[in-house]
Amino acid sequence: MSTMLLGSDREVLDLLRRSGPAGVTEIADNLGVTATAVRQRLTRMMAAGMIERKTCHQGRGRPSHQYSVTEKGTQQAGSNLNDLAIALWQELQAIPDLELREQLMERVVGRLAQKYHREIQGSTYEEKMKAVQMLLSDRGVQFKVDDSGPLPILQAVDCPYPTLAEHDRSVCTMEQMLVGELLEEKVDLAECRLDGHACCRFQVDSSPERTPEK
Repeated sequence: MSTMLLGSDREVLDLLRRSGPAGVTEIADNLGVTATAVRQRLTRMMAAGMIERKTCHQGRGRPSHQYSVTEKGTQQAGSNLNDLAIALWQELQAIPDLELREQLMERVVGRLAQKYHREIQGSTYEEKMKAVQMLLSDRGVQFKVDDSGPLPILQAVDCPYPTLAEHDRSVCTMEQMLVGELLEEKVDLAECRLDGHACCRFQVDSSPERTPEK
């Protein structure tokens, strides 16, 4: 079965990627369409393997259904640029001069940071992290901020480059560099989905000499 997305299907897919699992009514309200139209789109995308449905039982009432994006759906949502991104990345990694390769990666990160910096407002780590979270989430990649510890942690629920990361995990290093540039701090990639963790976790360097901002 063809997995080519219709424009109306992509709207649903993008909404679920940004906001997480949702029911038919919530999707319909967000998109301003009827529940019947949403069900038709969901049925089509479930048949293509891009959406999955889970049944939720709450109390004695009828069970409800929550829809979420599958791994295939995550890749399909950005598939228009996947081949180009992979080809460009492979050419970058094929450069034999390590110093030149690192310089080019730094320039790519710098260009992205320059593009995004004006949207990063705040004076504390937490404020800046929440600004980065909003910036990336607005671009269809679900991020969250965990502020339960002494320093906030940026959690990538979705991988910004799912297909690319499968080919070369050094793209994770580039994402780490970008987050650091946006926060203007040294950032550690404490956990990575490629290592079996639930999400990637970026945290400001927690070396002993650093003290949390107030």
